[in-house]
Amino acid sequence: MQVPPSSGLLIVDVQNDFCAGGALAVPDGDAVVPVINGLAERAAAAGVPVFASRDWHPRHSAHFAEHGGAWPVHCVQGTRGAAFHPDLRLPQGTVVVTKGDQPEDEGYDAFDGRVSPGVPFGQALRARGVRHLVVVGLATDYCVKSSALGAASAGFAVTVVEDAVRAVDVRAGDGARALDELRAAGVRITTSKQLLGEPEHGTHARR
Repeated sequence: MQVPPSSGLLIVDVQNDFCAGGALAVPDGDAVVPVINGLAERAAAAGVPVFASRDWHPRHSAHFAEHGGAWPVHCVQGTRGAAFHPDLRLPQGTVVVTKGDQPEDEGYDAFDGRVSPGVPFGQALRARGVRHLVVVGLATDYCVKSSALGAASAGFAVTVVEDAVRAVDVRAGDGARALDELRAAGVRITTSKQLLGEPEHGTHARR
C-alpha cells in the first residue's frame, strides 16, 4: 500500500444491517466489500494493522426511533444484523472496535468505541504505533465521517478512500457534503487505486 509509515486501516461498520436486505441498508453498500477486501489483504501483507468497527446496540437504545432516536432498530447485540457482512474477509489478527453498546450511546464515532478488554480505540492505535489512519466502510455521511473527524481531532493523519465508502443520503448530496467537510478538516480523500499506486484506467470513485 502506498501509505505513510505507521499507518492503520479502519473498516467502519460493514455489517449486515447496513447492507442489502438489512434493517438500515445503505444504498449500494455491498459494493464496498470487494474494494475493502483488496485493501485489507494488501494491508495485512504490508504489516499494516487492521481494525473493524461495529455498531453493537442494546435492544433498548436511545439511538432507535421507538425510544426517541432517529433510526429503525438495527445492529442489535448478538443478532445476524450486527454481524459483519459474510463476504467481508477480515485478515487474521483484525481488531474489533465496539461502539454504541450502551443505551444512551449513538455510536457514530469509532473513537468513542473500545477494543477488548475495554481499551479505548485511540489508545489501542497508539499502542500499535499508528499515526495515520485509512478509513473505509459505511456510511460516508454518518459513521465514516464521524470516525474520520474523531481521528483528526485525536491528532491522527487521516485518509478516506472514496470508492470504499457509500452514503445514506437521507438528503440528496449528504455524502458529497460529508466529503467536503472532511477535506475542510484536513482529511485526505483518495481512491483505492491511488492508495495502492495503481493506474485508474478511467474509473471514477463513488460517494
